[in-house]
Amino acid sequence: MSKENNIKEKFKIALISTEKVISDDYSKKNSQNKKVTKSIDYFEIDTLNSKNEFVKYRAESDSRALFKKFSDEIIFKSNYPKNIACKSLYEFSEKIRCELLGSEMLKGSKLNFLENYQNIISKIKTENVKNKEDVKISDAFEIYVMKNFFQLKLNKNSEKILSYWNKELKNAFDDHVQFFKENLQNQKIYNSKISEILKDMDLFQSDDKTQNNNEDQDDENKSENNQENQEQNLDQDQTSQEAQDDSQGVNTEYDFTEHQLEENLVDTDSEKENSENLMEKIKSNSTDLDYKIFTTKYDEVAKAENLDVLDEIIKLRKNLDQQLVSFQDLITKLANKLQRQLLASQKRAWEFDLEEGLLDTSKLTRVIIDPYSSLSFKKEKDYDFKDTVVTLLIDNSGSMRGRPITIAAICADILSRTLERCSVKVEILGFTTKNWKGGQSRENWNKNSKPKSPGRLNDLRHIIYKSADTQWRISKNNLGLMLKEGLLKENIDGEAINWAFSRLKKRKEERKILMVISDGAPVDDSTLSVNSGDFLEKHLKKMVKYIENKSDIEILAIGIGHDVSRYYSKAIKITDVQELGDVMIEQLSGLFVNKKKLN
Repeated sequence: MSKENNIKEKFKIALISTEKVISDDYSKKNSQNKKVTKSIDYFEIDTLNSKNEFVKYRAESDSRALFKKFSDEIIFKSNYPKNIACKSLYEFSEKIRCELLGSEMLKGSKLNFLENYQNIISKIKTENVKNKEDVKISDAFEIYVMKNFFQLKLNKNSEKILSYWNKELKNAFDDHVQFFKENLQNQKIYNSKISEILKDMDLFQSDDKTQNNNEDQDDENKSENNQENQEQNLDQDQTSQEAQDDSQGVNTEYDFTEHQLEENLVDTDSEKENSENLMEKIKSNSTDLDYKIFTTKYDEVAKAENLDVLDEIIKLRKNLDQQLVSFQDLITKLANKLQRQLLASQKRAWEFDLEEGLLDTSKLTRVIIDPYSSLSFKKEKDYDFKDTVVTLLIDNSGSMRGRPITIAAICADILSRTLERCSVKVEILGFTTKNWKGGQSRENWNKNSKPKSPGRLNDLRHIIYKSADTQWRISKNNLGLMLKEGLLKENIDGEAINWAFSRLKKRKEERKILMVISDGAPVDDSTLSVNSGDFLEKHLKKMVKYIENKSDIEILAIGIGHDVSRYYSKAIKITDVQELGDVMIEQLSGLFVNKKKLN
């Protein structure tokens, strides 16, 4: 182990120990906040090259510990905002409550928080901030909270970020700041009030309200009229509609009827496969207006090897291999377990007395006794599970960063190797977005007078790490790309599942299995800021329901830290990312042993 890695490991051990002490051993007078015992989260330390990085990890560790100590999960969830777009604000508020409580009893933790938040403020950049649309409400809210609860001094850049949302935040929170400070120990009152304020703010309509009505009214009317005309002419002129979409970014609609899905399948391994062709083929033109896409022009389906230079990909793979070392015993155990179960379930049967095949050694004695006897050959019948393909669809969102994505990459690697040895083909896919805050899609929307309810408003990036027909040894380097800094952004699950489903549907294998690994609900700030709060969730539910009820593809999901059973009928929740490998093996082996019967 290098000196640097040795320091990282010792620092990590110290943080975990401190976290355990703070979260479990310290006692407080108000002991009514009883919680289910939670394990300490494991995490990765990327670099320790500066004092600020030490402070960052100490602050994050203290924050996690205090959240475990002071936050009652039942109360927290009972006050969860219905609008999913308010999720980050609500969670950050609770995080701050726990940190403030901890700061009262632990001066060291308080210093860690103050220094870390001051560092965060100092790193804020505003070069690309030109108007309110470029500033996320969550960023402004965090600055507002830092200023009012930790009395931090803001610099020029943070003041600029806050200024775009300062009026809304002041109107909503200024009169309640003292109330929150007085009720820090009463989580029920605190959470309830936060949730109430977020609901009353109607944050995500303010973007439209701030526009000049006189100047934009005509544009909005024109936009609405254009949408109505386009919807009326969809069936008459699909080609014209798609061309207009590419050039002007007008709304398009998705529908997932069985007929359309089968009609619009794409070739999984074509070199010419690109995002524009893919999305245009999958896109429908029906009367279903529940899910819309502003434009598919900037979407991308990329092969992993094309997202970075070869040297960097190899470097990332070496990093993944280093992570694999510590899991070697567990990996071997899980892989052997799955292989044994698969081989045990294969119902071996042989055909004998054939003229070609494998030599039947049991009948060699007959040849010795009678040299004129012909040799006998045998052939093994096909295994029941042999004609199978498994797709692993992995959430590549920012919330998966660190330990979750590392474990997901490791498990994908192991499963790919194990199933390949058992003659089961495996495809590994990932999904994220190309940009934060909408990217070129949002810019196009801004240029087109910001039509209301534009639908999905970000640039998709779907990644092929390993195709089903590619051997693991050829694609193994690609899996390390999941660890690439800056790759993980937003997650739009419904379209990713549709994409994976389309690829699976094209396969010739008799049995097809789709396993989704995610850490929660679909989230894209750009899309949710101009559509209903459940816009992406409704689409995800619709897509999953179709696959479960109207297709022969078996779908299951593993939620990391979140219950995803509200989207998938067959779903497992894990609280510790280290459980992922065992759960994946268990679920897959269960599928192979107990084959799903479709109506």
